Amino acid sequence: MQIQTFPITVTEEEAGKPHFGAPAMLTAYLLENHEQDPDRVRPAVLVCPGGGYRHLSRRENQAVALQYLAMGYHTFVLEYSLAPNTFPYALMEIAKSVALIREKHSEWKVMKDKIVVSGFSAGGHVALSLGVFWHRDFLSKALHLQPEDIRPDAMLLCYPVITATEKCHPGSFEALLGDQVNDQHMRDFVSLEKQVSEKTPRTFLWHTWTDQAVPVQGSLLFAAACEKAGVNLELHIYPTGRHGLSLATRETSGPDMERAEPQCQSWISLAKEWLASL
Repeated sequence: MQIQTFPITVTEEEAGKPHFGAPAMLTAYLLENHEQDPDRVRPAVLVCPGGGYRHLSRRENQAVALQYLAMGYHTFVLEYSLAPNTFPYALMEIAKSVALIREKHSEWKVMKDKIVVSGFSAGGHVALSLGVFWHRDFLSKALHLQPEDIRPDAMLLCYPVITATEKCHPGSFEALLGDQVNDQHMRDFVSLEKQVSEKTPRTFLWHTWTDQAVPVQGSLLFAAACEKAGVNLELHIYPTGRHGLSLATRETSGPDMERAEPQCQSWISLAKEWLASL
């Protein structure tokens, strides 16, 4: 396996506002082919960890990447911009990341029509933002890219932040929108269930019914929007489990084991079957 890291730079001109701190970083975990199959090409999964747009969860980073690598996927992890950087920085960074993976598909032996974006919590909002906005002029034209360059082919969302309406995670939107957090137009714009269209990629989504941090209602609103728009969705709602479970195993739980939830551990196996069907 090769591990490479790339800065993903969105300029202040592209975003239309100042940027604070270092650029985003994309880490590529690239599987190597054996001598009997040197030209094999593989699908790719791009992972966005959660953290409320204020930090990035390590529990939703390397341990998750290793699971996708074991399935035979080239895997990428995006450390996107956080507060005080606000919308649309993280969205533009994931768009540029997908474009880079697609551009380097020959060198990295990636199937350029099988690039899946996967996100946890606020990282789910980043991934889904690309899923609903990839074809919109405000994004592709600002980045001087074609919509087809930044299009995700599918989405895999884990207890995602979706809605900025009443049943939301307030802290994520305070960090994402900054001084625009009370601007109703902006809140509607980043309430992603309101942006679903027939161009939204097929999606796998899981959540827990008892998630107190990011209420499951956001996922239910998204499911209803997918049904209305004709978007293919596989939805799994587990009856219990707190927010931020990651793999729900001992490895990704804290010392108190509150994020080890055996019944939720099946999500990665279900995701493997779903990915194989793409």
